[in-house]
Amino acid sequence: MKAAFEARYGAAPGLRVWRAPGRVNLIGEHTDYNLGFVLPIALELATYVGAAPTSTGQLRVYSEHTGESAAWPVEALTALRPEGRWTDYVVGVARELIAAGYPIAPADLYIRSTVPEGSGLSSSAALEVSTALALLAGRAIDPVELAKLCRRAEVEFVGTPCGIMDQFISVFGREHAAIRIDCRSLEHTPVALPASVEILAVNTMVKHELGSSAYRQRTEECAAAVEHIAARHPEVRSLRDVTPEMLYSAALPETIARRARHVVSENQRVNDFIAASAANDLDRMGELFVASHRSLQHDYEVSCAELDFLVDAALAMEGIYGARMTGGGFGGCTVNLLRPDAAGRFREAITAAYEQRFSITPQIYPCTPSAGAGEVRNLENIPAREELP
Repeated sequence: MKAAFEARYGAAPGLRVWRAPGRVNLIGEHTDYNLGFVLPIALELATYVGAAPTSTGQLRVYSEHTGESAAWPVEALTALRPEGRWTDYVVGVARELIAAGYPIAPADLYIRSTVPEGSGLSSSAALEVSTALALLAGRAIDPVELAKLCRRAEVEFVGTPCGIMDQFISVFGREHAAIRIDCRSLEHTPVALPASVEILAVNTMVKHELGSSAYRQRTEECAAAVEHIAARHPEVRSLRDVTPEMLYSAALPETIARRARHVVSENQRVNDFIAASAANDLDRMGELFVASHRSLQHDYEVSCAELDFLVDAALAMEGIYGARMTGGGFGGCTVNLLRPDAAGRFREAITAAYEQRFSITPQIYPCTPSAGAGEVRNLENIPAREELP
Protein backbone atom coordinates (compact mmCIF):
# COMPACT_ATOMS: atom_id res chain seq x y z
CA MET A 1 0.00 0.00 0.00
CA LYS A 2 2.83 2.40 0.87
CA ALA A 3 4.63 1.62 -2.37
CA ALA A 4 1.45 2.05 -4.40
CA PHE A 5 0.68 5.35 -2.67
CA GLU A 6 4.15 6.71 -3.34
CA ALA A 7 4.05 5.57 -6.95
CA ARG A 8 0.88 7.64 -7.38
CA TYR A 9 1.69 10.71 -5.30
CA GLY A 10 5.41 10.64 -4.44
CA ALA A 11 7.12 10.26 -1.07
CA ALA A 12 4.67 10.44 1.82
CA PRO A 13 6.37 10.52 5.23
CA GLY A 14 3.01 11.37 6.85
CA LEU A 15 1.12 8.42 5.33
CA ARG A 16 -1.55 6.83 7.54
CA VAL A 17 -4.05 4.15 6.50
CA TRP A 18 -7.63 3.73 7.72
CA ARG A 19 -9.86 0.69 7.38
CA ALA A 20 -13.64 0.30 7.43
CA PRO A 21 -15.36 -3.06 6.91
CA GLY A 22 -18.23 -4.10 4.72
CA ARG A 23 -21.07 -6.02 6.28
CA VAL A 24 -23.51 -8.83 5.81
CA ASN A 25 -26.89 -8.49 7.43
CA LEU A 26 -27.91 -11.78 8.99
CA ILE A 27 -31.57 -10.83 9.33
CA GLY A 28 -33.65 -7.66 9.51
CA GLU A 29 -33.89 -6.54 5.89
CA HIS A 30 -35.46 -3.22 4.87
CA THR A 31 -36.28 -2.55 8.51
CA ASP A 32 -33.56 0.03 9.18
CA TYR A 33 -35.18 2.94 7.35
CA ASN A 34 -38.41 1.95 9.09
CA LEU A 35 -36.62 2.47 12.44
CA GLY A 36 -36.77 -1.21 13.32
CA PHE A 37 -34.24 -3.88 14.29
CA VAL A 38 -31.33 -5.34 12.31
CA LEU A 39 -28.63 -7.92 13.05
CA PRO A 40 -25.55 -7.37 10.86
CA ILE A 41 -21.96 -8.47 11.23
CA ALA A 42 -18.92 -6.51 10.06
CA LEU A 43 -16.74 -8.45 7.64
CA GLU A 44 -13.04 -8.94 7.11
CA LEU A 45 -13.70 -7.56 3.62
CA ALA A 46 -12.91 -3.87 3.96
CA THR A 47 -12.00 -0.59 2.29
CA TYR A 48 -8.59 0.91 3.05
CA VAL A 49 -7.81 4.59 2.52
CA GLY A 50 -4.22 5.76 2.66
CA ALA A 51 -3.95 9.49 3.37
CA ALA A 52 -1.10 11.98 3.59
CA PRO A 53 -0.92 15.78 3.72
CA THR A 54 -0.16 17.59 0.48
CA SER A 55 1.04 21.08 -0.42
CA THR A 56 -1.15 21.25 -3.52
CA GLY A 57 -4.10 22.94 -1.80
CA GLN A 58 -6.31 20.14 -3.13
CA LEU A 59 -8.10 17.03 -2.01
CA ARG A 60 -6.85 14.42 -4.47
CA VAL A 61 -8.24 10.90 -4.61
CA TYR A 62 -7.42 7.74 -6.55
CA SER A 63 -9.32 4.43 -6.61
CA GLU A 64 -7.46 1.23 -7.49
CA HIS A 65 -10.75 -0.49 -8.32
CA THR A 66 -11.81 1.99 -10.98
CA GLY A 67 -8.36 3.23 -11.97
CA GLU A 68 -9.80 6.76 -11.80
CA SER A 69 -8.65 9.86 -9.99
CA ALA A 70 -10.15 13.25 -9.13
CA ALA A 71 -9.01 16.45 -7.46
CA TRP A 72 -10.75 19.50 -6.01
CA PRO A 73 -9.49 22.65 -4.27
CA VAL A 74 -10.40 22.19 -0.61
CA GLU A 75 -12.09 25.61 -0.50
CA ALA A 76 -14.43 24.50 -3.32
CA LEU A 77 -15.70 21.30 -1.68
CA THR A 78 -18.86 22.82 -0.22
CA ALA A 79 -19.88 24.17 -3.65
CA LEU A 80 -19.62 20.84 -5.48
CA ARG A 81 -22.66 18.98 -6.77
CA PRO A 82 -23.19 15.22 -7.28
CA GLU A 83 -21.88 13.75 -10.54
CA GLY A 84 -23.27 10.23 -10.27
CA ARG A 85 -19.79 8.74 -9.78
CA TRP A 86 -18.00 6.95 -6.94
CA THR A 87 -16.34 10.24 -6.08
CA ASP A 88 -19.70 11.51 -4.81
CA TYR A 89 -19.16 9.42 -1.66
CA VAL A 90 -15.84 11.13 -1.00
CA VAL A 91 -17.18 14.62 -1.66
CA GLY A 92 -20.34 13.97 0.35
CA VAL A 93 -18.32 12.88 3.38
CA ALA A 94 -15.97 15.85 3.07
CA ARG A 95 -18.92 18.26 2.93
CA GLU A 96 -20.54 16.70 5.99
CA LEU A 97 -17.28 16.89 7.96
CA ILE A 98 -16.95 20.58 7.11
CA ALA A 99 -20.57 21.20 8.14
CA ALA A 100 -19.92 19.40 11.44
CA GLY A 101 -16.98 21.68 12.23
CA TYR A 102 -14.07 19.59 10.92
CA PRO A 103 -12.16 21.63 8.31
CA ILE A 104 -10.61 19.59 5.51
CA ALA A 105 -6.88 20.03 5.03
CA PRO A 106 -5.31 19.39 1.61
CA ALA A 107 -4.60 15.68 1.34
CA ASP A 108 -3.92 12.82 -1.04
CA LEU A 109 -6.15 9.75 -0.69
CA TYR A 110 -5.46 6.30 -2.12
CA ILE A 111 -8.33 3.78 -2.00
CA ARG A 112 -7.99 -0.01 -2.01
CA SER A 113 -11.00 -2.22 -1.30
CA THR A 114 -11.74 -5.92 -0.91
CA VAL A 115 -15.51 -5.30 -0.64
CA PRO A 116 -16.98 -6.28 -4.02
CA GLU A 117 -19.00 -3.44 -5.51
CA GLY A 118 -22.69 -4.10 -6.15
CA SER A 119 -22.66 -7.23 -3.98
CA GLY A 120 -24.99 -5.98 -1.26
CA LEU A 121 -22.11 -6.14 1.24
CA SER A 122 -22.07 -2.37 1.66
CA SER A 123 -19.05 -1.19 -0.26
CA SER A 124 -20.48 2.35 -0.13
CA ALA A 125 -20.58 2.55 3.67
CA ALA A 126 -17.09 1.07 3.89
CA LEU A 127 -15.85 3.80 1.55
CA GLU A 128 -17.70 6.53 3.44
CA VAL A 129 -16.44 5.55 6.89
CA SER A 130 -12.83 4.92 5.83
CA THR A 131 -12.79 8.22 3.93
CA ALA A 132 -14.19 10.10 6.93
CA LEU A 133 -11.49 8.67 9.20
CA ALA A 134 -8.80 9.51 6.66
CA LEU A 135 -10.00 13.11 6.39
CA LEU A 136 -10.28 13.41 10.16
CA ALA A 137 -6.63 12.33 10.33
CA GLY A 138 -6.84 11.28 13.96
CA ARG A 139 -9.13 14.05 15.21
CA ALA A 140 -11.61 12.74 17.79
CA ILE A 141 -15.24 12.21 16.84
CA ASP A 142 -18.07 10.43 18.63
CA PRO A 143 -18.55 7.05 16.89
CA VAL A 144 -22.34 7.45 16.67
CA GLU A 145 -21.89 10.89 15.14
CA LEU A 146 -19.42 9.39 12.66
CA ALA A 147 -22.04 6.85 11.52
CA LYS A 148 -24.72 9.55 11.30
CA LEU A 149 -22.44 11.84 9.33
CA CYS A 150 -21.62 9.16 6.78
CA ARG A 151 -25.28 8.28 6.38
CA ARG A 152 -26.12 11.95 5.76
CA ALA A 153 -23.50 11.99 3.01
CA GLU A 154 -25.22 9.08 1.28
CA VAL A 155 -28.76 10.36 1.75
CA GLU A 156 -28.29 14.07 1.16
CA PHE A 157 -25.43 14.19 -1.36
CA VAL A 158 -25.34 10.82 -3.12
CA GLY A 159 -29.12 10.68 -3.01
CA THR A 160 -29.80 7.17 -1.68
CA PRO A 161 -32.60 7.11 0.95
CA CYS A 162 -30.87 4.49 3.12
CA GLY A 163 -31.13 3.71 6.81
CA ILE A 164 -28.17 3.85 9.17
CA MET A 165 -27.39 0.15 9.49
CA ASP A 166 -24.51 -0.03 7.01
CA GLN A 167 -22.55 2.91 8.37
CA PHE A 168 -23.30 1.92 11.96
CA ILE A 169 -22.01 -1.64 11.71
CA SER A 170 -18.95 -0.44 9.79
CA VAL A 171 -18.11 1.74 12.79
CA PHE A 172 -19.24 -0.58 15.60
CA GLY A 173 -18.39 -4.06 14.28
CA ARG A 174 -17.14 -6.62 16.81
CA GLU A 175 -15.05 -9.74 16.37
CA HIS A 176 -16.94 -12.99 17.11
CA ALA A 177 -20.34 -11.24 17.34
CA ALA A 178 -23.23 -9.83 15.40
CA ILE A 179 -24.65 -6.49 16.54
CA ARG A 180 -28.34 -5.99 17.24
CA ILE A 181 -29.10 -2.38 16.33
CA ASP A 182 -32.23 -0.51 17.31
CA CYS A 183 -32.41 1.86 14.36
CA ARG A 184 -34.58 4.33 16.29
CA SER A 185 -32.62 4.74 19.54
CA LEU A 186 -29.31 3.47 18.06
CA GLU A 187 -28.87 1.25 21.09
CA HIS A 188 -26.68 -1.65 20.04
CA THR A 189 -25.90 -4.97 21.68
CA PRO A 190 -23.36 -7.65 20.73
CA VAL A 191 -24.98 -11.00 19.97
CA ALA A 192 -22.82 -14.11 20.21
CA LEU A 193 -23.35 -16.65 17.44
CA PRO A 194 -23.09 -20.43 17.84
CA ALA A 195 -19.57 -21.71 17.27
CA SER A 196 -20.95 -24.69 15.37
CA VAL A 197 -22.20 -22.69 12.38
CA GLU A 198 -20.41 -21.25 9.37
CA ILE A 199 -21.70 -18.27 7.42
CA LEU A 200 -21.02 -17.88 3.70
CA ALA A 201 -22.19 -15.20 1.29
CA VAL A 202 -22.75 -16.13 -2.35
CA ASN A 203 -22.63 -13.32 -4.89
CA THR A 204 -25.04 -13.55 -7.83
CA MET A 205 -22.65 -11.25 -9.75
CA VAL A 206 -25.68 -9.30 -11.02
CA LYS A 207 -27.35 -6.08 -10.01
CA HIS A 208 -30.59 -5.24 -11.78
CA GLU A 209 -31.28 -1.60 -12.56
CA LEU A 210 -34.72 -1.86 -10.97
CA GLY A 211 -33.04 -1.76 -7.56
CA SER A 212 -32.60 2.00 -7.16
CA SER A 213 -36.10 2.97 -8.29
CA ALA A 214 -37.75 0.16 -6.33
CA TYR A 215 -35.88 1.17 -3.17
CA ARG A 216 -37.40 4.63 -3.34
CA GLN A 217 -40.80 3.17 -4.08
CA ARG A 218 -40.62 0.86 -1.04
CA THR A 219 -39.79 3.78 1.26
CA GLU A 220 -42.80 5.64 -0.10
CA GLU A 221 -45.05 2.60 0.31
CA CYS A 222 -43.93 2.14 3.91
CA ALA A 223 -44.60 5.83 4.62
CA ALA A 224 -48.07 5.45 3.12
CA ALA A 225 -48.78 2.51 5.43
CA VAL A 226 -47.66 4.51 8.47
CA GLU A 227 -49.86 7.46 7.49
CA HIS A 228 -52.89 5.22 7.07
CA ILE A 229 -52.41 3.33 10.35
CA ALA A 230 -51.52 6.47 12.32
CA ALA A 231 -54.91 7.95 11.46
CA ARG A 232 -56.39 5.35 13.84
CA HIS A 233 -53.37 4.93 16.10
CA PRO A 234 -51.68 8.32 16.65
CA GLU A 235 -48.86 6.70 18.64
CA VAL A 236 -47.56 5.09 15.43
CA ARG A 237 -44.60 7.04 14.02
CA SER A 238 -43.05 4.29 11.90
CA LEU A 239 -43.73 0.66 11.01
CA ARG A 240 -41.60 -0.16 14.04
CA ASP A 241 -44.62 0.81 16.18
CA VAL A 242 -47.15 -1.30 14.29
CA THR A 243 -48.39 -4.52 15.88
CA PRO A 244 -49.78 -7.42 13.84
CA GLU A 245 -53.21 -6.60 15.23
CA MET A 246 -52.99 -3.00 14.01
CA LEU A 247 -51.84 -4.20 10.63
CA TYR A 248 -54.58 -6.76 10.13
CA SER A 249 -57.32 -4.33 11.15
CA ALA A 250 -56.03 -1.42 9.06
CA ALA A 251 -57.68 -2.38 5.73
CA LEU A 252 -54.66 -1.18 3.78
CA PRO A 253 -54.53 -1.45 -0.01
CA GLU A 254 -53.14 -4.86 -0.93
CA THR A 255 -49.65 -3.82 -2.05
CA ILE A 256 -49.18 -1.43 0.86
CA ALA A 257 -50.37 -4.13 3.26
CA ARG A 258 -47.82 -6.64 1.96
CA ARG A 259 -44.97 -4.14 2.28
CA ALA A 260 -45.98 -3.35 5.85
CA ARG A 261 -46.47 -7.03 6.69
CA HIS A 262 -42.88 -7.75 5.69
CA VAL A 263 -41.46 -5.04 7.93
CA VAL A 264 -43.62 -5.93 10.94
CA SER A 265 -42.87 -9.65 10.67
CA GLU A 266 -39.18 -9.07 9.93
CA ASN A 267 -38.71 -7.05 13.12
CA GLN A 268 -40.09 -10.01 15.05
CA ARG A 269 -37.83 -12.41 13.17
CA VAL A 270 -34.76 -10.45 14.30
CA ASN A 271 -35.66 -10.94 17.95
CA ASP A 272 -36.65 -14.57 17.39
CA PHE A 273 -33.33 -15.22 15.63
CA ILE A 274 -31.39 -13.78 18.58
CA ALA A 275 -33.33 -16.03 20.96
CA ALA A 276 -32.66 -19.06 18.78
CA SER A 277 -28.97 -18.20 18.63
CA ALA A 278 -28.78 -17.96 22.42
CA ALA A 279 -30.41 -21.39 22.65
CA ASN A 280 -28.00 -22.80 20.03
CA ASP A 281 -31.07 -23.78 18.00
CA LEU A 282 -29.55 -23.88 14.53
CA ASP A 283 -32.63 -25.39 12.91
CA ARG A 284 -34.80 -22.52 14.16
CA MET A 285 -32.21 -19.99 13.00
CA GLY A 286 -32.37 -21.56 9.56
CA GLU A 287 -36.18 -21.52 9.51
CA LEU A 288 -36.15 -17.80 10.25
CA PHE A 289 -33.68 -17.23 7.41
CA VAL A 290 -36.03 -18.95 4.99
CA ALA A 291 -39.10 -17.11 6.31
CA SER A 292 -37.25 -13.83 5.86
CA HIS A 293 -36.39 -14.64 2.26
CA ARG A 294 -39.94 -15.69 1.37
CA SER A 295 -41.25 -12.46 2.87
CA LEU A 296 -38.74 -10.42 0.85
CA GLN A 297 -39.57 -12.47 -2.24
CA HIS A 298 -43.37 -12.30 -2.07
CA ASP A 299 -44.41 -9.46 0.26
CA TYR A 300 -41.64 -6.90 -0.27
CA GLU A 301 -40.82 -8.07 -3.82
CA VAL A 302 -37.14 -7.14 -3.83
CA SER A 303 -35.69 -10.52 -4.80
CA CYS A 304 -34.88 -11.71 -8.33
CA ALA A 305 -34.51 -14.97 -10.22
CA GLU A 306 -30.80 -15.31 -9.41
CA LEU A 307 -31.29 -14.79 -5.68
CA ASP A 308 -34.27 -17.15 -5.54
CA PHE A 309 -32.33 -19.82 -7.39
CA LEU A 310 -29.37 -19.60 -5.02
CA VAL A 311 -31.66 -19.84 -1.99
CA ASP A 312 -33.66 -22.79 -3.34
CA ALA A 313 -30.52 -24.61 -4.51
CA ALA A 314 -28.84 -24.13 -1.13
CA LEU A 315 -31.86 -25.41 0.78
CA ALA A 316 -31.72 -28.66 -1.18
CA MET A 317 -28.15 -29.35 -0.05
CA GLU A 318 -27.00 -31.37 2.94
CA GLY A 319 -25.73 -29.43 5.94
CA ILE A 320 -27.55 -26.17 5.14
CA TYR A 321 -29.66 -24.73 7.93
CA GLY A 322 -31.02 -21.76 6.01
CA ALA A 323 -30.43 -19.25 3.23
CA ARG A 324 -31.80 -15.84 2.32
CA MET A 325 -31.03 -12.79 0.23
CA THR A 326 -29.18 -10.04 2.06
CA GLY A 327 -28.93 -6.36 1.25
CA GLY A 328 -31.20 -4.18 -0.85
CA GLY A 329 -32.13 -6.90 -3.33
CA PHE A 330 -32.48 -7.26 -7.13
CA GLY A 331 -29.07 -8.93 -7.12
CA GLY A 332 -26.13 -8.96 -4.76
CA CYS A 333 -25.65 -11.79 -2.31
CA THR A 334 -27.37 -14.55 -0.44
CA VAL A 335 -26.24 -15.38 3.09
CA ASN A 336 -26.14 -19.03 4.11
CA LEU A 337 -26.00 -20.79 7.49
CA LEU A 338 -24.36 -24.20 7.32
CA ARG A 339 -22.44 -26.83 9.20
CA PRO A 340 -18.70 -26.15 9.03
CA ASP A 341 -18.04 -29.64 7.63
CA ALA A 342 -20.44 -28.92 4.74
CA ALA A 343 -18.71 -25.75 3.57
CA GLY A 344 -16.40 -27.36 1.00
CA ARG A 345 -19.16 -29.40 -0.63
CA PHE A 346 -21.48 -26.41 -0.57
CA ARG A 347 -18.99 -24.19 -2.40
CA GLU A 348 -18.54 -26.75 -5.18
CA ALA A 349 -22.21 -27.64 -5.52
CA ILE A 350 -23.63 -24.10 -5.46
CA THR A 351 -21.02 -22.94 -7.97
CA ALA A 352 -21.78 -25.78 -10.36
CA ALA A 353 -25.55 -25.31 -10.06
CA TYR A 354 -25.39 -21.55 -10.63
CA GLU A 355 -23.01 -21.88 -13.59
CA GLN A 356 -25.30 -24.44 -15.19
CA ARG A 357 -28.40 -22.26 -14.73
CA PHE A 358 -27.03 -18.77 -15.51
CA SER A 359 -23.59 -19.34 -17.10
CA ILE A 360 -22.13 -17.12 -14.37
CA THR A 361 -19.53 -18.12 -11.80
CA PRO A 362 -20.59 -16.82 -8.38
CA GLN A 363 -18.08 -15.48 -5.89
CA ILE A 364 -18.27 -16.94 -2.38
CA TYR A 365 -17.06 -15.09 0.70
CA PRO A 366 -16.58 -16.38 4.25
CA CYS A 367 -18.44 -14.12 6.69
CA THR A 368 -16.31 -13.92 9.82
CA PRO A 369 -17.43 -11.25 12.32
CA SER A 370 -14.80 -8.54 12.24
CA ALA A 371 -13.80 -5.44 14.17
CA GLY A 372 -15.18 -2.05 13.21
CA ALA A 373 -13.37 0.82 11.56
CA GLY A 374 -10.05 2.25 12.70
CA GLU A 375 -6.46 3.02 11.82
CA VAL A 376 -4.26 0.26 10.42
CA ARG A 377 -1.10 0.22 12.53
CA ASN A 378 0.70 -2.49 10.59
CA LEU A 379 0.56 -1.79 6.85
CA GLU A 380 1.64 -5.37 6.13
CA ASN A 381 -1.86 -6.46 7.22
CA ILE A 382 -3.40 -4.72 4.20
CA PRO A 383 -4.23 -7.13 1.33
CA ALA A 384 -1.94 -6.80 -1.67
CA ARG A 385 -3.38 -5.63 -4.97
CA GLU A 386 -3.19 -9.13 -6.46
CA GLU A 387 -5.35 -10.46 -3.62
CA LEU A 388 -8.28 -8.19 -4.45
CA PRO A 389 -11.53 -9.76 -5.69
